[in-house]
Amino acid sequence: MSRLRVVSFGLGPIGCEIARVASERANVEIIGAVDVAPNKVGRPLREVAGAGSDVVVSDSLEAALAGREADAVLHSTASSLSVVRDQLLDAARRGLNVVSTCEELSYPWRTQPGLARELHEAAVSAGARLLGTGVNPGFVMDAFPLVVTSACQRVDRISVERVVDAGGRRLPLQRKVGAGLSVEEFDELVSRGTVRHVGLPESAWMIVDAMGWRVDRFDEVIEPVIAEREISTAIGVVHAGGVAGVHQELRALSPDGAERLRMDLRMYVGAESPRDRVRVWGVPDLDVCVNGGIHGDRATAAMVLNSLDALGALEPGLLTMLDLLRVHSTGNG
Repeated sequence: MSRLRVVSFGLGPIGCEIARVASERANVEIIGAVDVAPNKVGRPLREVAGAGSDVVVSDSLEAALAGREADAVLHSTASSLSVVRDQLLDAARRGLNVVSTCEELSYPWRTQPGLARELHEAAVSAGARLLGTGVNPGFVMDAFPLVVTSACQRVDRISVERVVDAGGRRLPLQRKVGAGLSVEEFDELVSRGTVRHVGLPESAWMIVDAMGWRVDRFDEVIEPVIAEREISTAIGVVHAGGVAGVHQELRALSPDGAERLRMDLRMYVGAESPRDRVRVWGVPDLDVCVNGGIHGDRATAAMVLNSLDALGALEPGLLTMLDLLRVHSTGNG
């Protein structure tokens, strides 16, 4: 079995999990690591990430590659595509395949077509492949529902529900969903775009385009989940009446006002009955539920590593999960 030589780029909580899983894979060899945090640069990956590798963390991709050959970059630094643009272009122009957890990279053709085209052209020119994936976006609320529709002769409407107990997740996620804020603070941060799940519009567009539906608008609502009791969390105590997290809902509507797609995401501390549920109305109707839900951090690392091998068989360019998981319903109302 040939081993893929990879660079772990970004060593936050998710990046460290990716590096740890990569170090356990027989078909992967970590040859470099990158992070800009001064307390990580110069230290072995074994210490920084708990990974089975003594590769020393560098402060740039150029330094990590010095005198070394690589095949791919496992990228996990930021959610915003504009923020990671230069990092992705640098890797692509070196001819390196990239699997990234950047949420906005998962399906940018509709939401940021200019950046998508720039990244695609750079990758094609250098023979590289770029893919944004993870648990959400990348699987639970887009690829997974599409795979479910493979058993349908016709699909008229889809509903995707994800309920996550943020109390069992990493500290940055609890902050991202607004746990511990007052309602006024929550509303202010929502207006700034700070509190929200990044990637929901990308997931919605992926499903809409795969289904071939004509949609003329998205209706999106972001509101707080209010704690009904006192909840102890990693960020402190959330008091009754305070914000426990976020409820974000997006509806894709056809020109006649009919709802084609509903995406319902609730991420809050103390959530009861965590789950991932997909309902499909068509022929036949389907209702698939993962009780307990899919663990975001662990599944994200799995998606990144499990997508790596498949990239090499695809044409260079900016790819999405539609390029990897091609089977879904094509008979849609």
